[in-house]
Amino acid sequence: MSRKGSSKNFRQKRLTEYLQNNPLLKDEELAGMFGVSIQTIRLDRSELNIPELRERMKTALQANNPVRSLGSDELVGDLLDIKVGSFGVSLLKITSEMTLRKNLVARGHHLFAQANSLAVAIIDAEIVLTGAVRVRFKHQVKSGDLVICQAEVSSQKGNKATVRVVSRVGDTVVLEGIFTVFALEEEGNQ
Repeated sequence: MSRKGSSKNFRQKRLTEYLQNNPLLKDEELAGMFGVSIQTIRLDRSELNIPELRERMKTALQANNPVRSLGSDELVGDLLDIKVGSFGVSLLKITSEMTLRKNLVARGHHLFAQANSLAVAIIDAEIVLTGAVRVRFKHQVKSGDLVICQAEVSSQKGNKATVRVVSRVGDTVVLEGIFTVFALEEEGNQ
């Protein structure tokens, strides 16, 4: 019994070290590294008060937040990945408060806000404004759905950028849009 306890202690110590060095390791990867089940890793994380991957990703991104155009509380959804000037990915969980009471279908402005804020966030400037948008809602989104939004700069000339945005629930495209955004020089305090 002491051997089992010591192997657990050793595993938990190593788990903590691995996640300090790479907080984005998945439970499946960790289980493979230690030769244990995913459930064992989840139990170890729980005992050690180590959050799940999504929370670790959010914490890592906030600590390293390269976004200049928005405050961390201004992005609609949770930022999952970003390379400023190139692309970004966010996640929005649709709650009942975001839906129409009658049919629990998400209100379009929540999906638009996620897409627009991500399009602005990936531009490397202090001030970024949306100039024009062409957006198509392709499929309804319901309460409880997880919307993954991906934005990519498709062209940039001077202070004008075109950002292509696609939002999905699973494999289903729910929104497609082309956002024209403008990076402005920050003016002195007036």
